[in-house]
Amino acid sequence: MHYIVHCLDHDGAVEKRLAHYEAHKAYLASAGMKTVISGPLTADDNETMIGSCFLLEADSKDDVIAFNKADPFTKAGVWKTVNIHPFNKRVDNR
Repeated sequence: MHYIVHCLDHDGAVEKRLAHYEAHKAYLASAGMKTVISGPLTADDNETMIGSCFLLEADSKDDVIAFNKADPFTKAGVWKTVNIHPFNKRVDNR
């Protein structure tokens, strides 16, 4: 099953995000969760990071919730909101 994880940062969290970026990348690389795609959301300037978006493959939403709670960005308080939804991928034009 696929899940979308949509996270928006607290206002002014860019410095905090950058301070925990290497730990976040290491966590994603070593976690047992399959990341299909992921990356930062940006402001309208296409540069300023304001959140994160993930398409994950997992057995259950509970697994995704646990995965997100263990993320260094979550632990550091980077994200203001996190929304997790099942996703029915119908088109993949890669």
